[in-house]
Amino acid sequence: MHSKELIEQLERLVNKTDLEVNSKQINLLAEYVLLLKKWNKAYNLTSIKNENDMLIKHIMDSLVVSPFLEGENFIDVGTGPGLPGIPLSIINPNRTFFLLDSLGKRTRFLNHVKGTLSLKNINIVQSRVEKFIPDIKFDGVLSRAFTSIPNMLELCNHLVDTQGFFYALKGNIDKEEVSQIDSSYIVTDIFSLKVPELNASRSLVKLKKQKLLKGV
Repeated sequence: MHSKELIEQLERLVNKTDLEVNSKQINLLAEYVLLLKKWNKAYNLTSIKNENDMLIKHIMDSLVVSPFLEGENFIDVGTGPGLPGIPLSIINPNRTFFLLDSLGKRTRFLNHVKGTLSLKNINIVQSRVEKFIPDIKFDGVLSRAFTSIPNMLELCNHLVDTQGFFYALKGNIDKEEVSQIDSSYIVTDIFSLKVPELNASRSLVKLKKQKLLKGV
C-alpha cells in the first residue's frame, strides 16, 4: 500500500470516530506505519504485517484512548514499537510522552521514528520499568498488552502519585484479574472502546492510588 492509499484509508477510519485529527497528523501517522512495516522485516517489531491491519489494530486502537487522557505528561510502559505512545503523541502535540522499553532494537526504531517524523514531544527510554527512576511524577501510565493489571500496578507504582492515573488497555475485561487488584488502588472507570472495523472487544481500565486518610 502506497502513502496516498494509507492516508485515504486512515482518513476514512478517523471519520468514523469523534477524534479531531488534522491532515498533517494523518500524514505523520501514515509515515509511521510505513516505517513500522520497513523496520519490521529486520527487527520483527510486530506480528501484524499488513498495512491495513496496522491502521486498525495499531493506529486506531491507540488513538481511541486519547479522549480519556487527563494531564500533560505520560509514560507508555512496554511500548514495543511505540504503541500507543507514538500515535497518541502525534495527535496530542502539546502533551509529553515517555516511551519505555527494555529492548535495544525497539528503542533504536523509536529513536529513528522520533528523528524522521520530528516528534519533539516524545522521550525514548531503554530500561526495565521497575529500574526507571524519572525526575517527575507522571500524570498517567499507559499500558497496552504489557502485563496483567495487578502486575502493572506493582511495577509502575513509583511513576505516579495520588493525582496520577493508570490506563490499562485491554481486550475483554477479566473479572478475576480486576478482583486481584490491591486495595491500595481504586478502579475509577472502565470504558468500552469503539475501534472502527475491528472485530474484537477493546476496553480501557482507568485506576488511581487510594488517598490515605490522615491519622490512619
